[in-house]
Amino acid sequence: MRFPMADFPTFMKNPLNRIALSSQHTPGVEGYVYDGADGSQMGFWTCRETATSSEHFHDYDEYMVVVEGCYTLLIDGRRISLKPGQEYLIPKGIPHGGEVVAGTRTIHAFGGTRATRAHPGALPDAAMKQPRG
Repeated sequence: MRFPMADFPTFMKNPLNRIALSSQHTPGVEGYVYDGADGSQMGFWTCRETATSSEHFHDYDEYMVVVEGCYTLLIDGRRISLKPGQEYLIPKGIPHGGEVVAGTRTIHAFGGTRATRAHPGALPDAAMKQPRG
């Protein structure tokens, strides 16, 4: 059974993990990043407006799943529309972009370091020391 949510839970949106605007390829998105011990990252994005993600590529694989809304991948002239629950693996080195509708939420796993934090001094361990409510 699916229980729709309007947003990611508050604990996933700790300000220390907010992604810097300079690390965003899509205007109007709010993102948060978590680091793996191996240098990989997980990113959580909420798109507040309909927008286009500029074409880019990574030196590592990217996995994504749509939680809510619709994300259309643009890869090699193809349009691949992903709806809630659908996932896609983008191999490293493949140029890709996308189109997203307002309200879309996605989760991405990267085989390398993809994003920097808006608060550069925020280390992953610092988030663990934040007061809990």
